[in-house]
Amino acid sequence: MTDVPSSAADPVRIGIVSISDRASSGVYEDKGLPALQDWLTRALKNAITFEPRLIPDEAERISATLVELVEAGCSLVLTTGGTGPALRDVTPEATLAVAHKEMPGFGEQMRQISLAFVPTAILSRQVAVVRDQSLIINLPGQPKAIAETLEGLKNADGTQKINGIFAAVPYCIDLIGGPYLETNDEVCKAFRPKSAVRPAR
Repeated sequence: MTDVPSSAADPVRIGIVSISDRASSGVYEDKGLPALQDWLTRALKNAITFEPRLIPDEAERISATLVELVEAGCSLVLTTGGTGPALRDVTPEATLAVAHKEMPGFGEQMRQISLAFVPTAILSRQVAVVRDQSLIINLPGQPKAIAETLEGLKNADGTQKINGIFAAVPYCIDLIGGPYLETNDEVCKAFRPKSAVRPAR
C-alpha cells in the first residue's frame, strides 16, 4: 500500500461491508450498512468517508473486497454477517486469509458481551486482523448486537459495565500507523495510555 500524506483535518476512510446472500440479491433490505454508518457517525468526532459494500457469502469475494478496501486507504474495515456455524458462513475464514496479524482479543470480548444476552453467543466466530496499516473486524449481523458489541454494556447510571471493543480501536490504529481517531465519550470513550493522548482539536 502506498503511503498517502494526511492531516488531522482529512476525513478518515472507513470500509463497511455487509455480507449476506439474500440482502445482496435483493430478497430483503440490508440493515447492516445503515447500522454501521449510523453508529460510527455518532461515535467518532472525525470526518468520515465511508466505503460501503454489500456482497454475498462467498469467501473469495469477501477476501477480495477486504484487500480492495485496505488498498483504497481504509484504516478501519468493519464487516457484518456470515460469522456463525452455518455452511454459508465463511466471513472469518475469508478475513483470516488476508491477515498479516491476528488480534484474538476482539473476538473474545465480542463473545463475552453477547453472552450477557444469549447463550448461543458461543456459536459466533468473529475475528479481527491487521493487514498493512488497516484493522479489519468481523461484527455480528444484527443492528442491536452491532451497537452492543461496539459500545459495551452500561449500568443504569450510565457507567460502563462491560467494555465494548471500540474503546480499543483508536489506539490499535495508532499503533499500526493509521490516523488519530477521536471519539464522542457519551457514545464510546476511547482508551489510550497518557503518553499517546493528543490535545483535542
